[in-house]
Amino acid sequence: MSETTTPGSRTFPVQRQCPFAPPPEYDRLRSDEPVAEVQLPTGGTAWLVTRYEDVRTVLSSPVFSADGTRPGFPALVPGAVQVLRNPPFIRMDPPQHSFYRRMLIQEFTVKRIKTMRTGIQATVDRLLDDMLARTPPVDLVEAFALPVPSLVICQLLGVPYDDHEFFQSRTKVVVSGASTAEQFAAALAGLRAYMDGLITRKQQDPGDDLLSKLVTERLEPAGELRRDELVMMCLLLLNAGHETTANMISLGTAALLERPDQLAALRSDPGLLPGAIEELLRYLSIADFVTSRVAAEDTELSGTAIRAGEGVVALLAAADWDPGVFPEPERFDVHRGNRHHVAFGYGVHQCLGQHLARLELEIVFSTLFARIPTLRLAEPVDELPYKHGGLLFGLHELPVTWRTSRSRSA
Repeated sequence: MSETTTPGSRTFPVQRQCPFAPPPEYDRLRSDEPVAEVQLPTGGTAWLVTRYEDVRTVLSSPVFSADGTRPGFPALVPGAVQVLRNPPFIRMDPPQHSFYRRMLIQEFTVKRIKTMRTGIQATVDRLLDDMLARTPPVDLVEAFALPVPSLVICQLLGVPYDDHEFFQSRTKVVVSGASTAEQFAAALAGLRAYMDGLITRKQQDPGDDLLSKLVTERLEPAGELRRDELVMMCLLLLNAGHETTANMISLGTAALLERPDQLAALRSDPGLLPGAIEELLRYLSIADFVTSRVAAEDTELSGTAIRAGEGVVALLAAADWDPGVFPEPERFDVHRGNRHHVAFGYGVHQCLGQHLARLELEIVFSTLFARIPTLRLAEPVDELPYKHGGLLFGLHELPVTWRTSRSRSA
């Protein structure tokens, strides 16, 4: 994106230059062209929205539809068009969206999530025991950041963790912008077949888990869900439940290790941690452009006419770095304490699992830095392998090291 480009000639998405900041083009767009037309990687055009208030309007107004079956809905990765033909409930509008969300909401309330604290803490402690038993450097993604949320969501849903390599590898393909349409379709078909088989097993031998509850209480013929609907619902929970939090753990760890003054403040005052997590969510905004919409009618946003059937992409990272809402947004500050960021979206589609994600992050960061006070990056931050171009930003690997008893004696 440059100032000499013509409307519609800009390509999207734009790669981050700094892993801990949105692309610098967002600042110019927010200031000069807050609703800007871009070319999508899957063909066609859409409007990018960069101002905080405009982003919240797009995400909360019925004028902007989340219905993935509507003509003009913007597909951002190859193969996504296939999913939009039979979309998960996050790609639906009320009342259909509300119907499915109500089936799940009780499992993700603050009260329900609080009961999971002891189990999550035990998981984190065990994984850190295993990691500390190894000789550094160790890949934090493989050893810790990915297993923590994977184990948690598997236990909640009733998915055997022994199958984690299968569903994690397929999820990587689905969320990657580098996957071809054929790779996307194959990965999605594998995930659907896996979940369909698991549903059959739950029908034969239900347990005390969310998937069993949905199978026994909601699945047709006695219930309200078709089998294909249940498959997509549970795949959404499984994939979103581990991939997003894993990226936040790894990228958040790197961000804190690169800011020793902020990490020292957290260590000296653990009461700052909840606010620091909100700041990490705002600052990193890893799900920058998952909140696509399509205009259901002719409308206007920041003086720009948007026609019915035109796609809109509300940029969460741009909104979370809007200086009119977050003074000095480029400054990471664990004392900031703002919870009105949009890292989890906004409106009726706001992330269902946000309370679980917050609890996992709180336990992870409090335990990780307490148990490994000498933790540090094993490679320069600008040489780490980042997930550019996909639906979620994060790290493929995060090599870390620490001072062991052997290194101290040496």
